[in-house]
Amino acid sequence: MQKKVSVLMSFSGAGGVERMVMNLVRAFAEKCEQVDLLVIRDKGPHFADIPKNVNIIKLNANHTLTAIPAICRYLKAEKPESLLVAKDRAGRAAVIARALSGVSTKIYVRLGTNLSTALEHRSAISAWWRKAPMKVIYRRVDKVIAVSRGVAEDTIAITGIPEEKVCVIRNPVVTEEFLRKAEEPTPHEWLSEKQYPVIIGVGRLSVQKDFETLIKAFNEVNKSTPCRLIILGEGGKRQELEALIASFGLQDHVLLPGFQSNPMSWVKAANVFVLSSRWEGSPNALTEALALGVPSVSTRCPSGPDETLAEGKFGPLVEMGDFTNMARQILRVLENPLTSEVLKSAVAEYHVSISADKYLDLMKGS
Repeated sequence: MQKKVSVLMSFSGAGGVERMVMNLVRAFAEKCEQVDLLVIRDKGPHFADIPKNVNIIKLNANHTLTAIPAICRYLKAEKPESLLVAKDRAGRAAVIARALSGVSTKIYVRLGTNLSTALEHRSAISAWWRKAPMKVIYRRVDKVIAVSRGVAEDTIAITGIPEEKVCVIRNPVVTEEFLRKAEEPTPHEWLSEKQYPVIIGVGRLSVQKDFETLIKAFNEVNKSTPCRLIILGEGGKRQELEALIASFGLQDHVLLPGFQSNPMSWVKAANVFVLSSRWEGSPNALTEALALGVPSVSTRCPSGPDETLAEGKFGPLVEMGDFTNMARQILRVLENPLTSEVLKSAVAEYHVSISADKYLDLMKGS
């Protein structure tokens, strides 16, 4: 059993990054004597049921830059062999803190987003401000851990660091708690009574998730095969999506129930899961659907779906925004779904124990 592992994380809500890192932390706690979790901001519901051997160190900072002095103090006092850092800005703070503290701690930065695509929706100045420091800072990182090959390639292109400095470790999506929650009662009559096939999407109601395309595709599907659509999530695009639904006269066919603390019981009971995103890092919602044996359709967005679905082996891939082909593929999957066993096999390496072992082996061996 490894003695101790240190993790630095900036918590900004109930996002997928926070959830994946806490899955790792809990797995580390089973495999290590102690886990030091350094926290920049402590917002969100992620601190419930923390194992006793996880030492939460609040840095009392609301920004990564203002956290640098506290990170310095920790590094000087504890001198950890390695520090796993989640998110780009926290990685920059860790590199600066290490330089200031004069320790030899190795820094591993976990990146979960295809940054280039995400920044296409920002101004040129904003995009430059995010990318430019990475070319300097990431040369001082010991290893970058990308959640998909697409994120790895994007990071290399942005930073210019050598390929051997970047590795891919899949997200720790599948946990015992995840599987247990999926067995909870189905929360809506569309899913429990199943009078019609149900298509489901999950994610923030945002530009990134592009649920407009999913709704347009559903409108085409519903013309030939009466069915229902559920989109779980909340966000700033709600009014626009509701207006689009109304324009098609689909108010009785589409449900937007908002954020759900346990989306798994909804997803497991659906007939088809659809990822309509414009960009991802590694699509957790798609991975979760496959882990529950739910047939899936996804856009070929950067990055991750092509890897998760093995270039269409485990589910169709369609071009972003192409609602016509998305509708065709949804119908095809409804008519000829892959078996649950085949779908689950697609995401075997996303089990939390496998992912955590790869992180620990990397930090111990490099």
